[in-house]
Amino acid sequence: MSTKGGTPIPLLAGRDLAKAHGRTEALRGASVGLHAGEILAVTGTSGSGKSTLLHCLAGIVRPDAGSVTYAGERLDGLPEKRLSELRRTDFGVVFQFGQLIPELTALDNVALPLMLAGAARADARERAGEWLERFGVRGQEELRPGAMSGGQAQRAALARALVTGPKVVFADEPTGALDSLASEQVMTALVHTVWETGAAVLLVTHDAQVAAYADREVRLGDGAVLPSEVAA
Repeated sequence: MSTKGGTPIPLLAGRDLAKAHGRTEALRGASVGLHAGEILAVTGTSGSGKSTLLHCLAGIVRPDAGSVTYAGERLDGLPEKRLSELRRTDFGVVFQFGQLIPELTALDNVALPLMLAGAARADARERAGEWLERFGVRGQEELRPGAMSGGQAQRAALARALVTGPKVVFADEPTGALDSLASEQVMTALVHTVWETGAAVLLVTHDAQVAAYADREVRLGDGAVLPSEVAA
């Protein structure tokens, strides 16, 4: 872990981020830092700016003001080509409903990021199968998302997000559409994978039980980190 003056330097940091959607201010000076190997939960009520913060940090949307830094590189001013490259190599993203491609099998969904990065199809499918087994989706490889349970599909989505070995995983309400048992299975699999790979996770959730899996929690209110919280 990099340090500056004895203080750990975050792998990913957003500083004084502001973002408006039309006349609605989604973020108002939010600052947060994420360290390598850490699970950070971002919590808050609906409309507090949680997802917008994740999208800014992942380079999916650009903040109107403030800065985003990843591994010493400013992201907020980068061209889209470089941001897309980072999302293929260093970042993995999981959304509430997984967003698997419905026409592809679970195996091909997980193999797709590897093939987009240049891996041969056979090699990509072999690695995809290993990750599906790791997430407990063995025997479901040839099923399409519509034939899978919500928990199975979400674990396949996690496998897809992690198959490329990203350094940062962005999980936006990854258990929001699941029952309590499936949520526990998904979060347990995610935590174990972080322990094994050293990836950092930014976890957006409104569920206190899901946030309890995190190493640290930051709460948002009206687009800003609440005063009781201290950003890294």
